[in-house]
Amino acid sequence: MDREYYHFLELAEARQSDRAYVKGRLVEEEKLERILEAARLAPSACNAQPWKFIVVNEPELAVQVGKATAGLGMNKFAKDAPVHILIVEESANISSKLGGKFKSKHFPLIDLGIASAHISLAAESEGLGSCILGWFDEKAIKKLVGIPESKRLLLDITIGYPAKEKRKKIRKPKEKVVSYNKYE
Repeated sequence: MDREYYHFLELAEARQSDRAYVKGRLVEEEKLERILEAARLAPSACNAQPWKFIVVNEPELAVQVGKATAGLGMNKFAKDAPVHILIVEESANISSKLGGKFKSKHFPLIDLGIASAHISLAAESEGLGSCILGWFDEKAIKKLVGIPESKRLLLDITIGYPAKEKRKKIRKPKEKVVSYNKYE
């Protein structure tokens, strides 16, 4: 087996949604830069790159963003995350827009999902935990970090040093999710 491939499977297996971070332990700038570079290099439909990544790592602002992410009993841990990477949907290029209309698909949402996967896997490779969140007070966070009203804030990815041990990953068996050459 090719060693790089095996390493990627180890990384994919290790990655989990971490919902507890070591309080007071900041994430090093060089680690954040490598994570952001992985996001920047993510593929996108027609190379549109329809994203903007806003890194919130100033401690007081991170707590405020975390509080806006916690609501109705959800995501209470977010206020303890030392870093939030906010993902804003930007306008796609004309090729992506036309292709999306023709195929009835909104490619930027797919593209942002791919970039989010790159972020979470890059964080894992740096020894950091992450959690991709879609439940938050969009209006409050936009106001806190100056995102224009016309833009959509789609995801908040929390990043930090995990405070808990890895859990056993539970996934459906391969036979339930994979078939070859036809839908079964």
